[in-house]
Amino acid sequence: MTAKVSVAEMNQILQEDLSFMGNLGARFEEMTDGYVVARLPYSDLLLRPGGTINGPAMMGLADAVLYAVVLSRIGMVKLAVTTSLTANFLRRPKPGDLMAVGKLIKCGQRLAYGEVLLHIDGRDDDPVCHVTGTYSIPPKEDRPNG
Repeated sequence: MTAKVSVAEMNQILQEDLSFMGNLGARFEEMTDGYVVARLPYSDLLLRPGGTINGPAMMGLADAVLYAVVLSRIGMVKLAVTTSLTANFLRRPKPGDLMAVGKLIKCGQRLAYGEVLLHIDGRDDDPVCHVTGTYSIPPKEDRPNG
């Protein structure tokens, strides 16, 4: 099923509205209804002591992916916001492009719930982090332009 928001539109949102991740070079690569793939290119800025990718970078990418997953279903509702985000760091991510694959688990009128698996591109597909999150969807009457 086709997403209600395109890859190009989400990449524009990264630059304009999620500039923290956009400035780090994150980009969306694939979107369908309820499914998103994104990449955060490797940079020394992402490292913490011990030469591993830091948790805030992983959580930031996962949160952006969850936002995209929600918008892929409900359309351009920029006022949808994170209400909870839980990250389980599964193993040490070695330096490399961080890939995030997100999927929508449930989407109601007011809340959406999804998950993101993160792995290092080209190393293997074993996840380095599993993130779940809930988004609050504003009522239609509280959205700009209805």
